[in-house]
Amino acid sequence: MSGQDFKAAYKTIMDDHFPPKMEISFIEEDGKRQTLAYEKVVWLIDGVRKGLRYGENPGQEAALFKLVGGNLRLGDVTCIQAGRYLASDVELLQSGKHPGKTNITDADNALNILRYIDADPCAVIVKHNNPCGAAKSSTLAEAYCKANMADRVAAFGGAIALNRTVDTETAKLIAQNYAEVVVAPDFSGAAMEVFSRKKNLRVMRINNMARLRDFAGAIAVDMKSLVDGGLIVQTSFAPVTRGKSDLTAAVATYKGKEYRILRMPTEKEYEDLIFGWLVECGVTSNSVLYVKDGVTVSIGAGGQDRVGMAQYARDKAYRNLSDRIAWERHCVPYNTLPEGRDKSAIDEETVSRKGGLAGACMVSDAFFPFRDGVDVGIREGVTAVIQPGGSERDYEVIDACNASDVAMVFTGQRCFKH
Repeated sequence: MSGQDFKAAYKTIMDDHFPPKMEISFIEEDGKRQTLAYEKVVWLIDGVRKGLRYGENPGQEAALFKLVGGNLRLGDVTCIQAGRYLASDVELLQSGKHPGKTNITDADNALNILRYIDADPCAVIVKHNNPCGAAKSSTLAEAYCKANMADRVAAFGGAIALNRTVDTETAKLIAQNYAEVVVAPDFSGAAMEVFSRKKNLRVMRINNMARLRDFAGAIAVDMKSLVDGGLIVQTSFAPVTRGKSDLTAAVATYKGKEYRILRMPTEKEYEDLIFGWLVECGVTSNSVLYVKDGVTVSIGAGGQDRVGMAQYARDKAYRNLSDRIAWERHCVPYNTLPEGRDKSAIDEETVSRKGGLAGACMVSDAFFPFRDGVDVGIREGVTAVIQPGGSERDYEVIDACNASDVAMVFTGQRCFKH
């Protein structure tokens, strides 16, 4: 197949053969039935009704269904009720190319994070179902700029989710880069005029984002297909840790001796720890991230070992900072900056600032099985750590933090995401 044919594969639009409606029934032994009713989502584009462009890859048929009827109660858990739509009912204001499966799931994971940090103007940029940058600020434009610059390279071609009406200033900043999707509760007319010059940008309005906080803690049915067609069904994850009062001081007992963290976080550290934890809940495991001043410094996602993710996120922080300095000074990516004095100066500054990690907070989605993971962050100057706790070697991790005057708190809840 020629190179041109490979490119053509991405222009293929699959005619999906999924029926317009779907039902899933959960049946008790006594015959009592709970049925969920779904309807396929389509959009009218240039006079033609179209569903998802394709699935995860060209050649995979896919369909998007929204829950239109029924409910499900499992024990004490009542799942999301029909008609409470977010990503399953996006309004396409502009599409060029209509959405594929990954566009919807990226937007959905951004909303999954935003629903817990909606108090401030906030931006979350997701790529391949993982956040690559998240930030909150006093204005939406500042939040987007910070989230984008947190990892400008990874943000290329990402899905941008914003929790306020998009204004002209924010739209102009977004238009300077390449993005696949922008999702927001609404867009000003002037912002849409800016976006109209980005023909293939998918602009999606979700009216329910105005009530995003109503979805905090809401439980849905989460399904995973197996290779043989089987399904694993679970209730979706909801973080119980959403504020300072939900955290506990790091304490452990080993061989009859109690080990307790000596320093608790400052108010500023608490703010970053909570923000980082709520972003972490949307990151593929194993994962470690660093956050500072309401902005992710770097995110390490999807690794097999925790110390490896701590190191990967550390290394990304150095690369992110080098690229940011190069871009702000020369409007050139660090990777394409010619060798010479400027590049050497950037390298030196990046090292002196420890990749922006000095004074940052460290976040882990599960406990540290050994102290080597937290040691990675401590060596770079992190000042506070948040993690679930529960390791047999929590005492080692507490000792490591105490030796460097690092605060640490436990959430008591793991947030694995696979």
